[in-house]
Amino acid sequence: MSDELSTLYGGVTSRRVTTLDLQKAKDRGEKWAMLTSYDSLTAQLFDEVGIPVLLVGDSAGNNVLGFENTVPVTMEDLLPLVRAVALSTKRPLVIADMPFGSYQETPAQALHNAVRFMRMGAQAIKLEGGRRVLHQVELLVESGVPVMGHLGLTPQSVNTLGGYRVQGRGAAGDQLLDDALALQEAGAFALALEVVPADLAERVTKELTIPTIGIGAGAGTDAQVLVWTDMAGLTPGPGPKFLKKYADLRTVLGDAARAYADEVREGSYPATEHGYS
Repeated sequence: MSDELSTLYGGVTSRRVTTLDLQKAKDRGEKWAMLTSYDSLTAQLFDEVGIPVLLVGDSAGNNVLGFENTVPVTMEDLLPLVRAVALSTKRPLVIADMPFGSYQETPAQALHNAVRFMRMGAQAIKLEGGRRVLHQVELLVESGVPVMGHLGLTPQSVNTLGGYRVQGRGAAGDQLLDDALALQEAGAFALALEVVPADLAERVTKELTIPTIGIGAGAGTDAQVLVWTDMAGLTPGPGPKFLKKYADLRTVLGDAARAYADEVREGSYPATEHGYS
């Protein structure tokens, strides 16, 4: 069986997906999916069904750690999650999200923390920002660390942006494209575009030679990413406009927990067959 990315959906290969595979997919016009993952069980499952790229996102802040947003997340919070996802998978490219404050100070700080993630098993890192992080991107790439950029709505800058709002409208779209081209020139292997107008995302995708990954950026990007708890319907509420819930896991899990509690109260669990002689 070929090791091309197209065979990684439901097929079995002997190696992990690489950044080169993603580039070849863009060159072929083949779209692919990315999901977040924060633990061993979901990582194993997403590997089994053929998700080629897993992001250990700082979205763990409000999906695992109980924070209101991603700003409080630290390296120490994410390091064990990266290790769990990397150790539990065989095929996906595992990308670690650089949390707020772990790379903005200096390129040397960014390299130090990126190396910590790589030693946990990550194959690449993602960081937010445009021209202000170019020196960080350049040093990381020169040092052998693949970098995914992130433009548009950058959640770590939510306090500066004034909330979760669409980015890149009007003249700001030209600036975003300029940042995207600069990140590509600095050596980024891919670029995430979050909550930007669909026509801008398509424009950026056509201008760049590296893959783009959209979230709330329309269908014109090379790939799509969702937070897995949103995708599976575990997160409460309707979610953002761009979200499609592919299951209602919150109801399924809630029903299971209630049924378990009811059987314990009634004395029907554990039954005879659940005991040891």
